[in-house]
Amino acid sequence: MSGRDVQTTLAGYVQQRRKVLKWSRAALAERSTVPAPTIKKFETTGQISLRQFLLLWQCVDDLQRVQSLAQGREQKPLPQTLDEVLAQ
Repeated sequence: MSGRDVQTTLAGYVQQRRKVLKWSRAALAERSTVPAPTIKKFETTGQISLRQFLLLWQCVDDLQRVQSLAQGREQKPLPQTLDEVLAQ
């Protein structure tokens, strides 16, 4: 999975939630302060600034879900030897 795949998935999710809420892009733009052309670009290309993405997300979902991605998880160190890889 690439970064582009994740962008496309996130854009699709925001668009799906917008439609479930029966909001036009203009309605979401008004609620989020993100311009409607930017929302269209995000929905079609996946490209948007992080700040604008968060403004959209908080309108269609719980912002805590995004924040939780970076909290409370300790990353396991990557294996350094073949033995460590095989032990997993």
